[in-house]
Amino acid sequence: MSSSQSTPGALDAQRTIHTLIHGAAGLGVALTEHDALRLLQLLEELARWNRRFNLTAITDQADMVTHHLLDSLAAHRFLHGGRIADVGTGAGFPGLPLALANPERRFTLIDSNGKKIRFVSHAAHALGLVNVETLQARVESLRPDQPFDTVIARAFAALPELVAAVAPLCGPATRILALKGKWPKAELDGLPAGWQAETIALEVPGLAADRCLIVLSAARPSGPH
Repeated sequence: MSSSQSTPGALDAQRTIHTLIHGAAGLGVALTEHDALRLLQLLEELARWNRRFNLTAITDQADMVTHHLLDSLAAHRFLHGGRIADVGTGAGFPGLPLALANPERRFTLIDSNGKKIRFVSHAAHALGLVNVETLQARVESLRPDQPFDTVIARAFAALPELVAAVAPLCGPATRILALKGKWPKAELDGLPAGWQAETIALEVPGLAADRCLIVLSAARPSGPH
């Protein structure tokens, strides 16, 4: 085979890199080819660990690109401030892809499942993500020294339970981002007083499913008229 020819495996890898870079660009995330390779390394590590531990039910690489990587990066443009907490991070989503795309921000990835946090710690080290801290804990039990700027959750809990669980992580200016599937009307109706919600429809490239983002923030008291 001449040097100008490529193997089928190399062509598949290039197509995946192209899909990831262009999909991320559609979400407002500028990935270099090196960034894309690191994210694909994350999927390789996840697949390797998944053979021993049940970390994810999604095992096809193309599905992992859309359901894990691009779905995580869809929250990028809504991050607020420099200190981000990912609660119930599972195998590191959305926290790890967002940390790679936002090296200037600090990410704390929290989960009570020991094997999942061990994987997240391993993956952060393997990818050289020095802006990631991992915590094995129930989020309700945490008492950080200062509130986080953004708290993000994907498939963690219904919205009323989510805001109650993450209350110790929040201050008056904290923004809570909840990645959801279909518009969760019943959950929104069940929010306690004191929260205002904005629902944003998301279009994740390659993901043929309803996705939305709920942005929660403390309601500002109305001033005198």
